[in-house]
This record gives sequence, structure tokens and C-alpha cells, in this order.
Amino acid sequence: MAITLVDPIGLPSTGVYRQVSVATGSKLVSIAGQVAWDADGVTVGEGDLAAQVEQCYLNIGTALAGVGGSFADVTKLTVYVVDWTPDRMPQLLAGISRATERLGATAAPPASLLGVAALDVPEHLVEIEATAVLD
Repeated sequence: MAITLVDPIGLPSTGVYRQVSVATGSKLVSIAGQVAWDADGVTVGEGDLAAQVEQCYLNIGTALAGVGGSFADVTKLTVYVVDWTPDRMPQLLAGISRATERLGATAAPPASLLGVAALDVPEHLVEIEATAVLD
């Protein structure tokens, strides 16, 4: 595997993601922000943040599989959530948990979470970008 995820001494352990990823592979993969569309372009989980997060993660997994990778190759995620407030964290974490279980992923890569006013279509509650490194 080209990625090592760590929480260095002196930085807090969030329990949700690792603070640092070290990539030793040779192919950089940038994945456009994924929304909760299925393969036919239909929104999955309208009004359900957890379901939409899960679909975004699955779409990232599909994108990576298409170039010979997997979610284990992800070095960084950026998560954009419409009208974010901290009380929505359990929904976000539920979606991540379901998706990582389905993807067979273990430790989560470093991530940034940003609250936004809106996304491309009103039904989308979340968009997730990913960067990965493949051997």
C-alpha cells in the first residue's frame, strides 16, 4: 500500500480520521467532488445526510476502482456540507461508518469539513472531494 495514516505525537487523535497521510506511490489521483448520484445520475437519499455521505464515499470507491485503486489509497478528503451545524455530526459519522464498512476501509485519511450555503442542485446535502496516491 502506498499510504500510511498516522496521528503524530503532539497532535490530538480525533477518532474519526488520522491527522497525517504519507504517500509513497507514484500516481497522483484527483477525484472531482462526488455528490449523492447513483450511476444513472439519480440522487440517492434525498433529505438524508447519512445516506448521501455513504453514496459519496461509494462513488469515490468506484472512481478509484476505475483507475486501479481503492479507498485505502486516499490521502485526503474534503467534505462540503450544506447548512452545517455540529448537531449534524452523528448523521455524517453514520454515513461514513456505513460506507467504510461496505468499502472494507479501516483508518480514515485526513479530512477537512466545510459548511457551505448550497451545492449544485438543491437535493444535494454533501459533496466530497478526494486525493489518492497509487503504487
